Amino acid sequence: MTGTSNSTQASEPRVDEFDAVVVGAGFSGLYMLHRLRELGLSVRVFDAAGDVGGTWYWNRYPGARCDSESIYYVFSDHFSEELLEDWTWSERYAAQPEILSYLRHVADRFDLRKDIRFDTRVSEAAYDEATDRWEIRTDDGGRTTAQFLITAVGCLSVTNLPEFPGRESFEGASYHTGEWPHEGVDFTGQRVAVIGTGATSVQIVPEIAEQVSHMYVFQRTPNYDIPGWNRPLDEEYVRKTKESYKELWQRMRESNLGLPYDVPERSAMEVSPEERRRVYEDAWGKGGFRIGAETFNDILLDEQSNETASEFIRSKIRETVRDPDVAELLAPKDHPFFTKRPPLEHGYYEAFNREDVELVDVRRSPIEAITPTGVRTRDAEYEVDSIVYATGFDAMTGALFAMGIHGRGGVPLTEKWADGPQTYLGLATHGFPNLFTLTGPQSPSVLTNMTAAIEQHVDWVADCVRYMREHDLERIEPLPEAEDGWVAHHTEVGDATLLPRANSWWVGANIPGKRRTLYPYLGGLGTYREVCDRIAANGYEGFALGRRGEAAEAGSPPQARPSAEPTQQIVG
Repeated sequence: MTGTSNSTQASEPRVDEFDAVVVGAGFSGLYMLHRLRELGLSVRVFDAAGDVGGTWYWNRYPGARCDSESIYYVFSDHFSEELLEDWTWSERYAAQPEILSYLRHVADRFDLRKDIRFDTRVSEAAYDEATDRWEIRTDDGGRTTAQFLITAVGCLSVTNLPEFPGRESFEGASYHTGEWPHEGVDFTGQRVAVIGTGATSVQIVPEIAEQVSHMYVFQRTPNYDIPGWNRPLDEEYVRKTKESYKELWQRMRESNLGLPYDVPERSAMEVSPEERRRVYEDAWGKGGFRIGAETFNDILLDEQSNETASEFIRSKIRETVRDPDVAELLAPKDHPFFTKRPPLEHGYYEAFNREDVELVDVRRSPIEAITPTGVRTRDAEYEVDSIVYATGFDAMTGALFAMGIHGRGGVPLTEKWADGPQTYLGLATHGFPNLFTLTGPQSPSVLTNMTAAIEQHVDWVADCVRYMREHDLERIEPLPEAEDGWVAHHTEVGDATLLPRANSWWVGANIPGKRRTLYPYLGGLGTYREVCDRIAANGYEGFALGRRGEAAEAGSPPQARPSAEPTQQIVG
């Protein structure tokens, strides 16, 4: 089909009509566009950025790279077998420029840009009950209608910039890692403040430490940072991996993490301290998330088991950081391992062995204000030339709320989710027909290898759209009881773990006033996939489906809640 324009009078603004509107042109938006095109739908993609890339378009700070191994951070054969063959990564964990090049290559190879409107932000999206269509308004004054509205806005795309008193008074340069200047920044000879010690800080600190005259790193909560051991990829390893891609991707789809790791069936408390240390050392030496995935199966379920992993990591920090006082400040003691996002580090702890890098404990001495010349804490003032805010994102819901989505009866999504997300499978929400939220809250999303989670969601939505077309159906939305059941299951699985004990962005604790609840689903990607596949195979049970002008027919509610056990293997 071809998108059309409709205008009854010359003076009225043009309305573009499409079968589907996709918001976002990163991994999920590009794949969604490709799949809908294959079905013959007319599609318009909107993105606020100037090109494809999603998070990899905006996050250009020094050291930005993926934390799933890049050889698995790709589109699978579901997208294109040829694409798998002809792209080769250079590093174990690809850096931002290379990932952006990959996504541009995908857009070029499949001629995707022609259906994307760049530099265009969705300002409002409202469901019209009379037409069973969404009306989308953009910041350039444009109006578009579509049967389906599919959000591909990413989980970490709305930056969080704390309202420090005096922030606007600073006379130097300020940067947020999520909105980094495309031309780069030269910190040579500068005094620099880095506020925050999450994943972006862990990546940027060792990079700009090479340039600065002095760096102050302001830490409120230390993290369990684990080594990535990044390195160039060996040609033979790449060749063997490509030969095994079909098998590897099947394992990834069936796994908890979306990665082909071997998950052991043993408790940390079942083995001797010596054996436990050997297991942790082996995983530590391999690098990446294996210390959470390939060691013991109860690290996130049992406090005593978790403490063995936590203390092992603290011991590694003490071995690396020469100043014992600084090492203790960097060693987390207020939350269990993996209950906050554990960043992969590439020289972060070693950076604190430099004389020109200084750790400032803002838990003991909080930041009181940003001054014209720097940062003032309760105990001291630090004069700097530049400030880097590594303060993270309004995760999972921030971008969805910013779109001004209104469902049936004009109900805002912000109102529907005032007490926390209310979804079925993290994909759809009652009262918002034909709205699909790719990698939305209450789906595995950020607790898996994102490309594996994205492909599962895109494939499921594409298959659902095809089913609706084959059965002459105009709309789909969850039944209230199905939605309630999924929310209850999601909460039950999360509460069985140690995860809710930490004040992390996984529970929204980094945003003042945000509802504290677990946002990603902890049941594991493999189990989640089985649930979604079963629902589709049973005629989309738990959904109400209808034809235009007719009342929706309620599909069968799920016969039983998913029999998922909480998983302790999680990845950002």
